This record gives sequence, structure tokens and C-alpha cells, in this order.
Amino acid sequence: MKITRRTLALLVLAAPIALFSLAESSRPRASGHDYLALVGTYTTKTQSKGIYAFDFDAKTGKLTPKGLAAETPDPSWVTIHPSGKFAYVVNEAGKQSMISAFALDAQSGKLTLLNELPSLGEDPCYLSLDKTGKFALVANYTSGTIAVFPILSDGRLGEHTALLQDTGNLGPNKERQEGPHAHWIELSAHNRFAYVADLGLDRVLIYKFDPAKGTLTREDAPSASMNIGSVKPNDAFSAALSPGTGPRHVAFSRDGNFMYVLGEMQSTVTIFANDDAREFFRAIQQISALPPGFSGRNDAAEIVIHPNGKWLYTSNRGGDSIAVFAVEPKKGTLSFTGDFPTGGQEPRHFAIDPTGAYLLAENQNSNTIVTFRLDPATGKLIPTGNIASVPSPVCLVFFPTQ
Repeated sequence: MKITRRTLALLVLAAPIALFSLAESSRPRASGHDYLALVGTYTTKTQSKGIYAFDFDAKTGKLTPKGLAAETPDPSWVTIHPSGKFAYVVNEAGKQSMISAFALDAQSGKLTLLNELPSLGEDPCYLSLDKTGKFALVANYTSGTIAVFPILSDGRLGEHTALLQDTGNLGPNKERQEGPHAHWIELSAHNRFAYVADLGLDRVLIYKFDPAKGTLTREDAPSASMNIGSVKPNDAFSAALSPGTGPRHVAFSRDGNFMYVLGEMQSTVTIFANDDAREFFRAIQQISALPPGFSGRNDAAEIVIHPNGKWLYTSNRGGDSIAVFAVEPKKGTLSFTGDFPTGGQEPRHFAIDPTGAYLLAENQNSNTIVTFRLDPATGKLIPTGNIASVPSPVCLVFFPTQ
């Protein structure tokens, strides 16, 4: 059946609705209260040797170290396969950047290298899996390229099936936006579109994904904007942000009606709504992720919506805090409700545990992971006193061990 432009737009806009339900089906479920936590780190100019494993007790929020899971260079992003048998890692090392496949022993937390391949770009910073678990998608930051690699039956990575260069009008910041910088990539729930947050282009680009072949193609479709200027007709289907925003990561509402884009450079969250009448994402709000009166350097880093859909969290590097927003369920708009220190420096990443009871902030420059209890009624972060030590933590992922 031929896909019309309207059908294509509606499929893309409706994607997050199914995205939540399908993501939930493969997300770790709490059959008990014990989880394995794998922590990715930076090893260059630090004491780190690679990926570290912890036991996580969801009753207390405590991390108990299990030791080094795998020695590997600069594993800045870690993803666990839905089967629990494998883990996939980006090794962020400039022109020598790789992606690595590991066999995972979920009980011991040990990782055994299966194979590694060039990432086909410089400094990969994000890796995700398609909904079938058959392909790995990688965003290469410095080169602004995205690539797809098949996952073979034994867990190894095969030769790439797609390699594309992000293109478009560059943002106004000559130092940070001198070229495309792919920072995040995820697939829609129906496995037909790949979303790519590109910091250099001030856009969330959308590519068509073939789940049988693992290929990516650009779509000739309209581009959503904030009325900030003209958009070339041949631009990839995308959601455009205000100049200099520097989109880093993206989150979707539970019902799929809203897309939340974190701007690293301006420390903002831009909310896009599904606009059926105009057939594209429509920007409805941009809100600061910094508390009133803040001054000084800051780079926003991570964005996560709580499983109950009521609260949205972002991290601030410089302000060294977690910002909390209340989500208006019908309008999708945000209200800033608080800002909580992470107890360390440079919280590049944070994770909400699978039960939704705790938020774990990884303070990269303080070599700590600090656990906070989440108040589901107010969204506030309450320190638990549980602090784990690990050198240069920058990514944390959970998997159930019961």
C-alpha cells in the first residue's frame, strides 16, 4: 500500500503511543526486588577500567558493588538486550571509536567480549536496539553520522546495514554547532521510524527504518518548527528547535501525544504536540531547566519521565542538580516545581529504577552514584544516604536478576 504524506506524518506522530506499550513489554519487570546494574564510565584520564557491576536492592535503594564487569575503553553508553543474554556498548574514542558486543551473566554481572567493530564515525555517544532485538543503532556525535548493525543469533554484531550522515542547516553557535552532531537515536514502537536528536542542527530528525533489512532512508516530508525561519522542502522530516538549543536527548509522554526535547546548550525543554490538522510536530512550549536566578555555566544532560507520567526530570551539569517538572496530562505542558542538588559534580546521566521508587544520579567528576527516593505525590527527591563509589560514571542500566 502506498504511504501518502498524510499517512506518513500520522504514523510518525502516533509512534510514541505504541512506543510506550512496546517498550514496557521489553522493560525489566520487578518479579522480586533485586536488579543487576551496569555502569558505563570514561576511562581516558581517569582511574576507571571499563564497565562496573552492582547489585541494586529496590527495597532500600542500595547499590552493592560486584566489581569490574569488563575491561574496555571509554564505554560511555551501555544497553542490555531484552533477552538478558547480551550487552552492547559504545567505545567513545575519537577516530578509534568502536561498538562492542558482550555475553552477559546476569547473576555474576560479568561480561565476556564477543566482538567489536568500528562505529563508522567519531565518538559514538548513544546506542539503542530495535523492537525485535535484531539491530543496534548508533549515534556518532563528532562526525554526525548514524549507523545500524545487525545482531547475529549468537549475540555478535554483524557488518553494518546502514550508514547515514545527518544534514541540514547548522545552528548559530560556531564552536558547538560547526557541523552535525548526532546525540541520541531511538526507534518508534512500530519499528518503522528512527528519531535522531542532532545537537549541531537544532533538530530531531526522523528517518524511515526497514525492520527486515535494517536500512535507514530519509523521507521527503514537512518539517515542524517554531516559526523561526524557512525550512528547505528537501530537509529530512524533523522537529526544529529554536536556534542554539542544541538538542541532546528526547522523551515521550505515556500516551504518545507529546515529545519532550532536552536542549543541552540552552538548558531548556521544548515540548512538541501531535498536530493532526497540520500533519507535523508542533512546538507548544519551551521552558528553562534552571532555577530562577541561576547564573553561570550549565549543560543539560539527561531527560526522563517518571513511569507514572506525572513528573519529568532533567539533569544540570554546572548547576549540578536534578530539575523536576510537573506534567499537565491533557495539554502536555510543564511547570517547574523544584531543583535538587545531586551531591556531586557533573551529573551526566541519571536513571529511575524499574519500580519507579528511586532516582540514581551519576556524578561524573565526583566518582559517585547518589540514590534518591522519589515522592510519587510531589515528584521531590529525598536523599537516602546511599552513595556508591565508581570512577567517572556516565551511564547506568538495570536488569532483573529474579
